[in-house]
Amino acid sequence: MAKPQYFGTDGIRGTAGTAPMFAEFVLQLGRAAGLVLGGEITRRPTFVVGRDTRSSGLMLQSALVAGLLASGADVVDLGVLPTPAIAFLTQKTGAQAGVVISASHNPAAENGIKFLTSQGTKLPEEIELEIEALLQAEQIPANGYGFGQIADGAYLHEVYLQDLAESQPGLDLHGLKLLLDCANGAAYQVGPEIFRRLGAEVIALNASPDGQNINAQAGSEYVRSYPQDFAACVREHNADLGLAFDGDADRVILMDERGRLVDGDYMLAILADYLRSQDKLLGSTIVTTTMANGALNGFCQQRKLALIETPVGDKYITEKLFNLSQEDGTQGKLGLGGEQSGHVILFDAAHHTGDGLRTALFMLQVLRAHPGTKFSALTDGIQKFPQVVASCTVVAKPDLKTIQPLEALLAELRQALPGLVRQNLRYSGTEPKFRLMLEADTRHTTAEVASYAWKVCELVQHETGTPAGAPIEVLNVAEGGLVPRSAEA
Repeated sequence: MAKPQYFGTDGIRGTAGTAPMFAEFVLQLGRAAGLVLGGEITRRPTFVVGRDTRSSGLMLQSALVAGLLASGADVVDLGVLPTPAIAFLTQKTGAQAGVVISASHNPAAENGIKFLTSQGTKLPEEIELEIEALLQAEQIPANGYGFGQIADGAYLHEVYLQDLAESQPGLDLHGLKLLLDCANGAAYQVGPEIFRRLGAEVIALNASPDGQNINAQAGSEYVRSYPQDFAACVREHNADLGLAFDGDADRVILMDERGRLVDGDYMLAILADYLRSQDKLLGSTIVTTTMANGALNGFCQQRKLALIETPVGDKYITEKLFNLSQEDGTQGKLGLGGEQSGHVILFDAAHHTGDGLRTALFMLQVLRAHPGTKFSALTDGIQKFPQVVASCTVVAKPDLKTIQPLEALLAELRQALPGLVRQNLRYSGTEPKFRLMLEADTRHTTAEVASYAWKVCELVQHETGTPAGAPIEVLNVAEGGLVPRSAEA
């Protein structure tokens, strides 16, 4: 089957104001999507639309909404809300589709458009191809409904907040001090509000968006790369827990009271233990990706839990959780899946995507289930293996199998690191980047593993014609923080 030209792994992405993220194209995209996604029903379709805080968001939303209205669809404008809130409200309101205008954890200059099904999930590729085919048609056909109307959906923010609160009935956060990093993004209002509503003392950082500062030295990805800054804030404020969200708040990274990073691997282990103790863990199973640290597999073996690994991408996790729910059929249980990045999915009939706020509330419920326990005690029994995830800018994406010097370097790597247990090489589906994961057993240090990650990235950049000095970052997954290039690399 042909691959989409514009749609990537997470909708359409690009630099705002340049192709394809400019108003003329987006208007036509809205009209085509309105006709395709609304074409299966016999009444006027309704779309819910929301965005994050990027300055380009309103421009792109206006163009998209104009196209949707021209297609005959009605639009409910949610304004600024997290991506998972838009997904939830798409299903809750009975809309035909949802639209998210966000580039998630990426810089402010980037933006994206993601369409959601009526269930709040990503579109199947065949539907994306239908939209693209209509975009490329000489003339987009007329609809049978005239022009649509737009309605203010601000009142639905409260519906989302109530759903968050109801996910943990009786959760009382009085006596807890929480430090929030809102990334100057979509959670800057609803994030502090939900925790305060449940009784916590909240200190909100990076909660003053100006359109340009989303994810700028802020948010979950920044905290993963530079954990010392957020850790110092947690200790300075004597907070019980730090919570860092990304720009669209589908991810959360935690920082315990000692200043230690708690990523998605840790959260999956903690949540699995808790949910199974409540007889709520679907299939006694965790679903994650091939990027998960081996410690998670060891944890599952120790606890006699099943671990399913999928290719990288939350859509694969969601598909597997959906299949598990169909096979199991038990009411009242939650499918559990996620990624190291803090994108955790607690799957049930109404929630099919990762939600940083919902995940955080579940984690706080676990803490409350252990009276008198500090959060750090929840992770003490989980020791990660040395693991790095490297990311480097590339100007082209040739098939990695065609880069002949790469296989020789990988062979050298395997010989130099006999304790290497896993490697994963791929291009990003949303950015012009090459990504590499290396994990070793305890015979090797993180620095040793990182030195080869640097070598691989430099080779890939050279072989793809990327200018010398283009950005390379090597993340210490086990502890957080970037690993600098060593003299030996």
